[in-house]
Amino acid sequence: MRFFIKTTVIALLAGLLTGCCRPCRIYQRSQRPLAGTSWQLIQIYGQNFHPREGSFTLRFDEAAGRVSGIAACNRISGDYSTTEKRGLKVERVATTRKMCRFDGDKEALLVKALEKATHYEMDGPMLMILSHGELLALFQSLPATDTTK
Repeated sequence: MRFFIKTTVIALLAGLLTGCCRPCRIYQRSQRPLAGTSWQLIQIYGQNFHPREGSFTLRFDEAAGRVSGIAACNRISGDYSTTEKRGLKVERVATTRKMCRFDGDKEALLVKALEKATHYEMDGPMLMILSHGELLALFQSLPATDTTK
């Protein structure tokens, strides 16, 4: 009888452990690379943010060492570099100078966050821009677009 109980408990634990791995695999598949992914801002300096479609997006180009995108209504660009330990340095951030009707204050905060960045972390489809451990900006990956059409 004891053998049966031990075997049942071991089988249940093995089933639980195997069951836990499936969500982990799905979660890892949802992680996107920093470069080549389009990222949309969803939080800046602790404030949740719901940008208009097509705004507040960034894309990192590894080959050129450039980050570019659209902020409130202005184009944004700069040079960036990373380290193996997810260090991140963004320099020479520039924007065009259109007067934005909406979210101009968030645009300035985004530029400030990029300039202060010291590293980044990724969690599934999320990109966190940090400065010495402090979360500055949170981005979500956008679905890949089909460029063959």
